[in-house]
Amino acid sequence: MGTNITFKRPDGKEGAGYFAAAADPRAPSIVVVQEWWGVQEQIKGICDRLASAGFSALAPDLYHGVVVPYHDREAAAREMASLDFIEATDQLVGGAAAHLAKNGAKVGLTGFCLGGAVTIIGACRLQGLAAAVAFYGLPPEEVAPPAAIRVPFQAHFASRDDWCTPELVDRFEQGLRAAGKQAEIFRYEADHAFLNEKRPVYDKAAADLAWGRMAAFFERYLR
Repeated sequence: MGTNITFKRPDGKEGAGYFAAAADPRAPSIVVVQEWWGVQEQIKGICDRLASAGFSALAPDLYHGVVVPYHDREAAAREMASLDFIEATDQLVGGAAAHLAKNGAKVGLTGFCLGGAVTIIGACRLQGLAAAVAFYGLPPEEVAPPAAIRVPFQAHFASRDDWCTPELVDRFEQGLRAAGKQAEIFRYEADHAFLNEKRPVYDKAAADLAWGRMAAFFERYLR
C-alpha cells in the first residue's frame, strides 16, 4: 500500500522512510517510530492500517536501512545503543513531521518500544505536533521529563515488562499528574510489544483495545 520516500531533515540532510497515504490528500498525518528492530514489515503495516483509517503515515528510518531479524536481540540492542536519540528525534522524526505538515493538516506522533521512548522525547522537543501516543517505551527522565511534554498525550504499557516496569510507569504518571499534563495512561495484563502481531508476545485483546484508544485519541486531536 505504501512506498519508500525521502524527505528533508531540519539540518538540510536527507532522511528516508516508509509512507502510506490516506485517500484524502488533505488528511491529518501521523509519524510512526519503529521498534528496536528497525522499519520492519510490521511497522509498515501500522502505517498502512493508519492510512486505511484516514491518516497518512510516515515511518522514518532511524537505522538508515538496517532491519534486524526478530530472533537477533543482540543485534537489535547494538543498533539501539548506537542510536543518538536526540538527533534521531530532532532530525529524522522532526523532518518527517515537517514533511507531513506540508498539506496544512495536523500531525501526530506515535511509536513502539524504542519508538515509544522517541515519541515521548518528541512530545517534549518538537514543534508543530498536535498529539502524541507512546507504546511501551520510556526515555530517561533527565532526557524527557514528564513536565516538559507539550501536547495532548496518551501512553500504553504492559504489566509484564522488564524494561518499562510498572514502577517506572507509576513514577512517569505521577510526574505527569504533578505537572498538570493532559494525559491518558493505560496498562494491560500483557507482555512488552503486545501490539506486534509478528511476535509470540502478541496479545490480540490488548492490542485491539489499545489500537481503538489510540485511534479515538487521534480522531479527537488531529481532525
